[in-house]
Amino acid sequence: MQKEYILYGTSGCHLCDEAESVISTAIKNHAIIYIKQDIVEDDNLLNQYALTIPVFKCQATQQELNWPFTEEAVKAFIRQ
Repeated sequence: MQKEYILYGTSGCHLCDEAESVISTAIKNHAIIYIKQDIVEDDNLLNQYALTIPVFKCQATQQELNWPFTEEAVKAFIRQ
């Protein structure tokens, strides 16, 4: 079964770019799909995540992995 995730962030955020790189490397060879969601496009997301982006969220479980995270942390997160 393929799991779906969201990477919350915004454009021009160097930490978000770094998080995406870590995630991309960590999910190689795994059945993982993630989308990037710009929090600026939604007031609720902006209020919720403005001070915590980047955040990697599992849509099925609603669990979140907050920055900073490593490849190993992402791998453990997607195994849950």
